[in-house]
Amino acid sequence: MEEELKCPVCGSLFREPIILPCSHNVCLPCARTIAVQTPDSEQHLPPPLLHSRGPSLPTGSTAGPPPEYETGTGPACSGGGTSSSGGGGGGVGGVVGGGDHADKLSLHSETDSGYGSYTPSLKSPNGVRVLPMVPAPPGSSAAAARGAACSSLSSSSSSSITCPQCHRSASLDHRGLRGFQRNRLLEAIVHRYQQSRGCGTGATAAALVAHCQLCDRTPPEPAVTLCEQCDVLYCSACQIKCHPSRGPFAKHRLVQPPPPQPAASAPLGAAQGAPSGSGSGGGGSSSSSSSKSPGPGVGAAGGTGVRKFPTCTDHELENYSMYCVSCRTPVCFQCLEEGRHGKHEVKPLGAMWKLHKAQLSQALNGVSDKAKEAKEFLVQLKNILQQIQENGLDYEACLVAQCDALVDALTRQKAKLLTKVTKEREHKLKVVWDQINHCTLKLRQSTGLMEYCLEVIKENDPSGFLQISDALIKRVQVSQEQWVKGALEPKVSAEFDLTLDSEPLLQAIHQLDFIQMKCRVPPVPLLQLEKCCTRNNSVTLAWRMPPFIHSPVEGYILELDDGDGGQFREVYVGKETLCTIDGLHFNSTYNARVKAFNSSGVGPYSKTVVLQTSDVAWFTFDPNSGHRDIVLSNDNQTATCSSYDDRVVLGTAAFSKGVHYWEFHVDRYDNHPDPAFGVARVNVVKDMMLGKDDKAWAMYVDNNRSWFMHCNSHTNRTEGGVFKGATVGVLLDLNKHTLTFYINGQQQGPTAFDHVDGVFMPAVSLNRNVQVTLHTGLDVPLNTRQQKLSGN
Repeated sequence: MEEELKCPVCGSLFREPIILPCSHNVCLPCARTIAVQTPDSEQHLPPPLLHSRGPSLPTGSTAGPPPEYETGTGPACSGGGTSSSGGGGGGVGGVVGGGDHADKLSLHSETDSGYGSYTPSLKSPNGVRVLPMVPAPPGSSAAAARGAACSSLSSSSSSSITCPQCHRSASLDHRGLRGFQRNRLLEAIVHRYQQSRGCGTGATAAALVAHCQLCDRTPPEPAVTLCEQCDVLYCSACQIKCHPSRGPFAKHRLVQPPPPQPAASAPLGAAQGAPSGSGSGGGGSSSSSSSKSPGPGVGAAGGTGVRKFPTCTDHELENYSMYCVSCRTPVCFQCLEEGRHGKHEVKPLGAMWKLHKAQLSQALNGVSDKAKEAKEFLVQLKNILQQIQENGLDYEACLVAQCDALVDALTRQKAKLLTKVTKEREHKLKVVWDQINHCTLKLRQSTGLMEYCLEVIKENDPSGFLQISDALIKRVQVSQEQWVKGALEPKVSAEFDLTLDSEPLLQAIHQLDFIQMKCRVPPVPLLQLEKCCTRNNSVTLAWRMPPFIHSPVEGYILELDDGDGGQFREVYVGKETLCTIDGLHFNSTYNARVKAFNSSGVGPYSKTVVLQTSDVAWFTFDPNSGHRDIVLSNDNQTATCSSYDDRVVLGTAAFSKGVHYWEFHVDRYDNHPDPAFGVARVNVVKDMMLGKDDKAWAMYVDNNRSWFMHCNSHTNRTEGGVFKGATVGVLLDLNKHTLTFYINGQQQGPTAFDHVDGVFMPAVSLNRNVQVTLHTGLDVPLNTRQQKLSGN
């Protein structure tokens, strides 16, 4: 997770992170160094800043990288070389002449509207532009230079900042970097991470006394006031010199410094701006008004006090209470009443907090599953390594034994063949190791992201969470998508396709080579009986090739008989080793076999497997074959219609052999409609009553009587109708080629149709006044069985 907690500019742990418009994070001191102005606005800068952009370094500097890399104005966010404060205050002035002045200027501009200059010649270690060191102009005080610089920066309207990760630029408004929200959750997680690693105990007993953070003296003077907006401790002299109660500081609130913290709370005090080497910002200040630290108990990670509820950046006296869906940011009540969010869609802050937490948790589940698969895949790859080693040794042993049997004639060829085996093994090992390293890197990244997200979920700050939740969800989704299909599959096999044919005569010894370069017909495929199964009227077969085969396989041919012991016919040709055949006869026994083929020919058949289809048919209404007015429910077992006209829907099963019986239960029957029940061809007309064309055989019935109908011919009127709760049965006997109907368990009239032959599908037509539920998998009615027994 540590990589998630490091600033992309300085490479150190985040300190006072702010959220850029692109959702990436950057340390506040680092943001100050990469904030630039366009060259067009440089003419408005005071001469001291213009002169500072020359190619030479300030007087007194030493050779090597620019000094801001090691001072508070550089991108050092968590190291010891930060601002001039407390225990490490002398580090700035001691490194370079004028460094203390530049440090204060950096600190002062942190509460201003933006930052300095366009300096393409200076870059951070990660390639991001940074500001140069600004020396004090000759003959002027540090405060005067600082005031001139801040005045120029606050008056500029063309400042911008470029994200070091996605390289998107964002313009700064009149508030400068204070316009970006501070990532309190990330700051708290970093603090907690430092404590868990023992890095958060840098504050010593000397830090129990609050010192001025801007003093030039060593040691610095005790602090007498704290600016809530700047989050900086001042002594009396520095407060008058660096923070006058006029101009842009007129509205800043000065309070008494916090009382000394006990040793156990030292990390908390450090997070609040206590003078230590890991204090806040490049100048020891904070530019986010939403995370002020007016007193004890307001720490980044909670500390020993109570966390202060965050306030709105635009209305400092208002707490966040709503979430703007349009802007994707927490807002307060005044933002809705007076601000730009008045007409935006807003939702309760707590509800959106829970919603985004749920979304992030759901996305994490997917990444967690992929990470688990990746761990298993790594185990698989390591097993392959061991198998490659073992198989390689086995092949070498076999090769040596065969070569020794050929004595002198094989001596020269033996070395060549051993070289081939070694190269093959090294190639496989290299491929597998490369895949292990690549997968390990992805797994570490995903694991780090997961740990970071879990820490974010633990936080109880809704507004802080919502500031980063969208970006985290997108990152988690992208992390999940990187495990594309095939990423967790070995690129090489542990098997060695190498063997020797020791049968050739001695005179052919010099042409001896691995048999893999010669092509033979494939061997017999092995049926995987544990994976072969039947379901309803479909069968599934699986097979594989035997291990250590030496012949390539281009495809397979699956053959099946007709279910009556007849001739085999091809039902599948392809490269897959798993095949499902649908549309077979119910209550039938099928024989199946498979063979492989390549460019040399077709191999022998496998053993024959016997498969028995279901005795009775289980099916539902087919949503793809029904008329668009048909409405299906109850897992496609219940049907009704949205139209007053009759509409047809078919079943999902097709019959051409055997005896089949199913029933329709009448759930609703209003206004005496005429539903029709029966069988039909797949191309039956769907927008009229069943039986009016030559593709359907049906019985339509009202509340008093029924008729049989085919080709719009009505026959055999029979008394007795249907009502709500009635049951209509359909018996299709394709052995006798007859169709019979039942109502409430009793046969309705004579046998409806004779000479029924071909392929039929269950069918029903109905309108909106009737609703029926289909029941399948039923036994044949008892009276029909008795008739069969007496006939036999």
